[in-house]
Amino acid sequence: MNDPGFSRRSVLRTAGAAGAGLGIGALGTGTGAAAGQDTAAAAAADGSAPAAPPRQGETMIGVPFEGRSTVRVGIIGLGQRGGSMIDLFLALKGVRVVALCDPVREKAEKAAKKVTEAGQPAPTLYTKGDHDFEKLCTRGDLDFVYVATPWDWHYAMAKAALKGGKHVGVECPLALELKQLWELVDLSERHRKHCMQLENCAYGQNEMRVLRMAHEGLFGDLLHSAGAYIHDLRELMFDPEYYEGPWRRKWHTRLKGDLYPNHGFGPASNYMDVNRGDRAVRITTFGSPALGLAAYRKEHMPPGDESWKETYISSDMSISLVQTAKGRVIRLEHNVSNPHPYDRLNILAGTKGVFEDYPPRIYLEPEMSGHEWGDFDKYKDFDHWLWKEHANPPGGHGGMDYIMLFRLMQCMQLGLVPDFDVYDAATWTAPVPLSHASIKANGMPQEIPDFTRGLWKKERGGIDSEKPKG
Repeated sequence: MNDPGFSRRSVLRTAGAAGAGLGIGALGTGTGAAAGQDTAAAAAADGSAPAAPPRQGETMIGVPFEGRSTVRVGIIGLGQRGGSMIDLFLALKGVRVVALCDPVREKAEKAAKKVTEAGQPAPTLYTKGDHDFEKLCTRGDLDFVYVATPWDWHYAMAKAALKGGKHVGVECPLALELKQLWELVDLSERHRKHCMQLENCAYGQNEMRVLRMAHEGLFGDLLHSAGAYIHDLRELMFDPEYYEGPWRRKWHTRLKGDLYPNHGFGPASNYMDVNRGDRAVRITTFGSPALGLAAYRKEHMPPGDESWKETYISSDMSISLVQTAKGRVIRLEHNVSNPHPYDRLNILAGTKGVFEDYPPRIYLEPEMSGHEWGDFDKYKDFDHWLWKEHANPPGGHGGMDYIMLFRLMQCMQLGLVPDFDVYDAATWTAPVPLSHASIKANGMPQEIPDFTRGLWKKERGGIDSEKPKG
């Protein structure tokens, strides 16, 4: 890769927690003993992994969608996220929303009104209790199920969709236990349907530009990356209407580690070609004391509020280090409990330079010297074709939500291989249980399963895609 004529992207174009149980079930199968350290070290050396469960079906790597002129969508969960994402589904050509599910009927009716106002037929509503989604997943006129519900339900809903013969996209995280991640991998393979983590940050303009620059060799040999979810959510987590229940705050009473690694790990994994020539081998995590939510509660919540019954254990700041089979390092951080401006870090460094986001800045040799950051805007020519065609996309998060859905629906309509698959989804989510297990084991490294079962060694395409012809 030090060859100035080498283009990683051109290669890809041609390639086509032991003892860490919780009440919700066994979360991890990582190593926690001295002998396990030797195993983890060996895995880091050769990219091997703990024995995977026997394969129950053929791999979904490289499997295209069936292709269809119209994608028929069912949406489960119409709260803050689902209630806004439906607008983007309705803005896409060749997409029809045919079914909606939420136990709160008023939310489903509000979303249904958007569908009819967009000129589509009235969708069928599923509002009869928490499990009515199961009926939605058995419909014969659905191609894709979108899940935007509290985390507790992601696994069960993805499972129901796959068993119902539907492709499924799930908001972060995919599931909360390693055994659940493995089961979704197996179900995807057995039923020949894609199960995808809808990681919108991977489609951010900066992330996609840096990815293309990395594949063109501008950073040289890649060495390390960093990603994070640092977002002060204290006010929202104590708002009973924003996170009903409030379900998100309660996860801070259950897990110690990184509850939301995907926004950082997804883009970093793309930079490093994880599951496409490299593999995430192991993770070690340390966490700060859990003080922020209790301090906020003391200052803002009245005596007798339901929150006073809660004991928070999730580290205010968790810091994880992931090592890859090639010896690279990815740093992940999570903090939603303290005052801090929004930050996803988004760092990539190699032998020729470094990019750092928030604010975006770059330092590449030989263009730059003298310890002075350069102007990232000068590299706009490396923008992904999706951002060149959609310079001002609608929707939240700077338009990355629209870019993600546009590309996914395009792949389904044209019968293309998706940009990411169930193996990426499982890998990007694995730090949830494994970071908890590592913190409980005083930072002991935890082995990350090889969900591809050895196929990670093959270089292949991903989010750095070619523009479809025609």
